[in-house]
Amino acid sequence: MIRINRIRTVFAHAWVLATLLFLISGCAALKQDEKNTFSSTPVQKEKKDLPVYYDFGDVLVPKELKIDKGSSFVYKAPGFSAGVLALNGRVEVGSLCTFFEDNMAKDNWKLISAFKSPRTVMLFQKQNRWCVINITDGDFSTDVEIWVAPSIAEGSSGLMK
Repeated sequence: MIRINRIRTVFAHAWVLATLLFLISGCAALKQDEKNTFSSTPVQKEKKDLPVYYDFGDVLVPKELKIDKGSSFVYKAPGFSAGVLALNGRVEVGSLCTFFEDNMAKDNWKLISAFKSPRTVMLFQKQNRWCVINITDGDFSTDVEIWVAPSIAEGSSGLMK
């Protein structure tokens, strides 16, 4: 009687093990088929991988950066926007600087100066606007602030005169 129970236990364990191996190998085969299907088609960049313009229509931002709404403030009027857009994400600072240098030039911004250190500041100018991009390299993510402000005309009055 003990021997029969022991045989049943061994067969039950073998059956469970065989079932698990069958299920695992079946899932692995499905994943392999998915990989083969994707690799046989031409590689296309999906829309979600492309950089985007947020509140400033002429400042392109990498898709890896996400908006920090609590630290952002943007003023919009017809044909005009100014303020600060705060973002963060896991992006390497060097590639981020290169991204902004290349894409700001494409949107007719001129790089005036740049300070590169653990905190990088890039200053751009357009006909009637300024853009300051402040990049801070953190332990787990990179913080970016994009400041856009209008230029002050020569004959204007106020605090900035």
